[in-house]
Amino acid sequence: MTKKSPATRPSDATRVVLFDADGRARKASAHALRLQLADGRSLTLDLSQAHDGVVALLAEHTDPRQQAGLLVRPDNADALSVAVTATPLVTTTGTPATPPEVELDIQFGDGTRQRAGVPGRKPIEKWVKSALYADAALTVRFVDEEEGRALNRTYRGKDYATNVLTFAYAETDDDPVTGDIVLCCPVVEAEARQQKKPLQAHYAHLIVHGVLHAQGYEHEDDAEAEEMEAIETETLQALGFDNPYEPVREI
Repeated sequence: MTKKSPATRPSDATRVVLFDADGRARKASAHALRLQLADGRSLTLDLSQAHDGVVALLAEHTDPRQQAGLLVRPDNADALSVAVTATPLVTTTGTPATPPEVELDIQFGDGTRQRAGVPGRKPIEKWVKSALYADAALTVRFVDEEEGRALNRTYRGKDYATNVLTFAYAETDDDPVTGDIVLCCPVVEAEARQQKKPLQAHYAHLIVHGVLHAQGYEHEDDAEAEEMEAIETETLQALGFDNPYEPVREI
C-alpha cells in the first residue's frame, strides 16, 4: 500500500477539510466544510442541498448517538426557516449514517486463528461497514507468510508476502461490490511493531484500505493516493484511531 507522510500539524490546530458530492476529500467544489476541533468533536457545514437553498450545520462526535443537525433555509420576506435533525443522512466521508448491509465471510489460513492480536468478527464487521458506500459481499481472510507470498507471486508477480491484497470483482460501477481482502498476519504484526502502532489500529487501517480497493479506489498516482489517504484518515479517526499516515510521537 502507498504511504505518504503529510506535513505535521500542531495537535490543537483546527483543520478545515473540503468534501465533494461523493464525500471525497478535495481542494475545491466543496460538498461540505468540516471544522475539526482539537478535542475530537467537529462541526460540518453540509452544502449537499444548497441548490434548494438549504444549508445544514451538523455537530459530530465519534459516538453517532451524539450527532445533531440544524437545517437553515432562506424564505420569503427575509425570513429564515430552521429545523433540527437527529442525525445526518451521510457521514462526512460520504458513507450512509445507517451502514450498508454486508455479507461478510471471515476465513483463517493455517495457524492464523490462534495468532495473538487477530481481530474478532465484531470489530472486523464494524471496520468494513465504516468504509462501505453500498451493500457488499466481501471475504476477509487471514493468512500466514507462505500463503501470502504465494498469492502475491501468482496474482501480482511479486515473490514476497505483503500486508494486504484485495481482489475486486466488480467490473463496472453498476456491478455489486464483491471482493476478497487477504491480510498476511506476520507482515501486519511486523509493520505494527516497526511503526510503533497498536496492532488493532493497523489491522483496522488495512481492512479499511482493502474495502476501498474493493469499491474501485486506487493509489496509482499522487491524486488518487491523496484522495484515498484522506478517506482512510477520516474513517479511522471516526473509529477512534489516530491518523494512520502521521508518524507516532515519541513520549
